[in-house]
Amino acid sequence: MKALEQIGLTALRRIDPETAHGLALRALNAGLGPRSGPVTSARLRTKLAGLDLPNPVGLAAGFDKNATALHALSRTGFGFLEVGAATPRPQPGNPKPRLFRLAQDKAAINRFGFNNDGMDAIATRLAARPKGAAIGLNLGANKDSLDKSADFATVLAHCGAVVDFATVNVSSPNTEKLRDLQGKAALAALLAGVMEAQARLANPIPIFLKIAPDLTSDEIAEVAEVANASGIAAIIATNTTLDRDGLHGPHKAEQGGLSGQPLFEKSTRVLAQVSGLTTLPIIGVGGVSTAEQAYQKIRAGAAAVQLYTALVYGGISLAGDIASGLDALLKRDGFANVAEAVGSGRSDWT
Repeated sequence: MKALEQIGLTALRRIDPETAHGLALRALNAGLGPRSGPVTSARLRTKLAGLDLPNPVGLAAGFDKNATALHALSRTGFGFLEVGAATPRPQPGNPKPRLFRLAQDKAAINRFGFNNDGMDAIATRLAARPKGAAIGLNLGANKDSLDKSADFATVLAHCGAVVDFATVNVSSPNTEKLRDLQGKAALAALLAGVMEAQARLANPIPIFLKIAPDLTSDEIAEVAEVANASGIAAIIATNTTLDRDGLHGPHKAEQGGLSGQPLFEKSTRVLAQVSGLTTLPIIGVGGVSTAEQAYQKIRAGAAAVQLYTALVYGGISLAGDIASGLDALLKRDGFANVAEAVGSGRSDWT
């Protein structure tokens, strides 16, 4: 991390976290972030659900909810970006405060509730996206929707032409009854509707499914069964957790989804279990803040990884650092490319 970035992070951590996040996006758009572009090499280049990526380190949804920093983010070290979640209609989300730092745990708790500008505004920004970058959109449902399942297909139909992939997010804990859609019958019906919308696109894009880390083994098996039969292209494991074991500080009991370091082991075990139940590629998310952790996710079965909360503590340059470190680890262990390493250590997590 550069000295200027460290100074900036220190200053941002002294103010309200949601305000700090907005300032960080503005700083990126002002040109204060990395500008060298994605880190890449023969070992790091990979294909994910038909997408050619310069490296397998992605930005998770939630950092750029409204697709306002696409050009700046495309110049950072990330190999791919996911923005959103986007809902059919704009919505303010839950009352503030709704984002809390747990510095001692290198974690965060949020209960945003899909606050976003709505699919019309987000689609307009995505239409002006930087060329050459792999960009996806997280699909969400409006809080007051009478048919949350239909909302996902609606956003896909509206935005599908301006993104490279789309993620069905039924795993956020901050929209009432959303996680209920992970049940076998409900999930099958939801994905059927989304895949119908995908088929109607002029250029159909791969659809990903993002799952929660709090599922039981039986529930994970059911989700995998539905995913395998649905026609989706990949699974993202996992979203935030409702678990609060072992946390520290005054905000440890706040309601919402927990992300960051405490999620690493739990999410990686879910990832490893899912990878044994499907041939679909898996994107590992949860607690990735070092190259070694990214490597562990890959060895557990992930074809790629994503991060977000680690940027609060490590800065935006962390993406490039992780990609470079991952390249060195692959070289150390004799892998010619990242695809060779996928699942090579799954037994360590099952």
